[in-house]
Amino acid sequence: MTFRAVLLAAVVLGQMARAETDPSQAALAAAEMLEQASVSLTEAESARDRVRALTKTIQAYEAGLSAMRDGLRRAAIRETQLTAELTAREQEIRQLLGVLQTIETTAPPVLMLHPAGPLGAARTGMMLSEVTPGLNARAQALAADLNEVRTLRQLQQSAAQTLTEGLEGVQDARTRLSEAIADRTDLPRRFVEDPVRTAILISSTETLDGFASGLSEISDGEIAQTNADISGKKGRVPLPTRGILLHRSGDTDAAGVTRPGMVLGTRPRALVNSPTAATIRYRGPLLDLGNLIILEPQPGLLFVFSGLQEVFGEPGQVIPEGTPVGLMPGDTTEIGAILSTSGDGTGTDRSETLYIEVRENNTPVDPESWFRTDKDG
Repeated sequence: MTFRAVLLAAVVLGQMARAETDPSQAALAAAEMLEQASVSLTEAESARDRVRALTKTIQAYEAGLSAMRDGLRRAAIRETQLTAELTAREQEIRQLLGVLQTIETTAPPVLMLHPAGPLGAARTGMMLSEVTPGLNARAQALAADLNEVRTLRQLQQSAAQTLTEGLEGVQDARTRLSEAIADRTDLPRRFVEDPVRTAILISSTETLDGFASGLSEISDGEIAQTNADISGKKGRVPLPTRGILLHRSGDTDAAGVTRPGMVLGTRPRALVNSPTAATIRYRGPLLDLGNLIILEPQPGLLFVFSGLQEVFGEPGQVIPEGTPVGLMPGDTTEIGAILSTSGDGTGTDRSETLYIEVRENNTPVDPESWFRTDKDG
């Protein structure tokens, strides 16, 4: 990103922080994030490191779309709340409007007349002078509520175009990212994979344990030694993608399967990144785990990410922290579906699952001993 882009992103994030209690402002701030992501996509083509620039662009789009969904959900909830309150106060509102109209339409001389004479008229005037500010305040509050309902409805009506542009932009960025990674030639390699040996290992193993123990056999030649060490990050490694924790280590899933890893719920086509610098030890389909990638951040430590649709990189490559390693499966959510479910807040848009397993010296350990899971994405 350029300095201007970073500065604008900081401003937008500040606006979102101030909009925590204002649904319409939150959605408008999200729209600005999507607009800035569009600018970043254009700038990424001329960036020196296209992979890094496109990765940041996709993350900006995903954050903007997530914020837009949340803003629309909160706007829908707020509109429903206001509408219910206004309906419940319908009789009170009618009386208030009637009093205000009477005050506005009655001629001043008539207001001054009173059956009890001047003293009664004076008392009536004093009472009216005390009541009028309260009536005006209630009228202004009513006008503000009605205006907020109107603003929220207009926001939801205009959101379709913003969401369309955002979804098209992020899809374009994903395509460009895949191309940029395929063209990349600047990454160091610790080994070169032998496809025949890899195929033999896959066919001869029935478990991830067996496959992981034979990873050293898939190289064509020696595997270069490394002194990489991420032990200082233990317990603080960020999750590889935005998601919510569905199953912890040892939990039994809906199919009755118990695994030593944890499961994240993600949105369709979510970008998965390497949370640390690491060597790609394997990528591709394996057993019943689907498409996966195995990363080695340090000797004896493996991160397994399973459930991907697309996997990036080549075995043997040493990749920097934050490098994209894959995309989740699924179809891009239709605009109508986003708008129609924006009010439920149930997380049903996290329809894809990423399985994360951590192995130390080929023994599974609780992934939460390495990954920070206290923040939902």
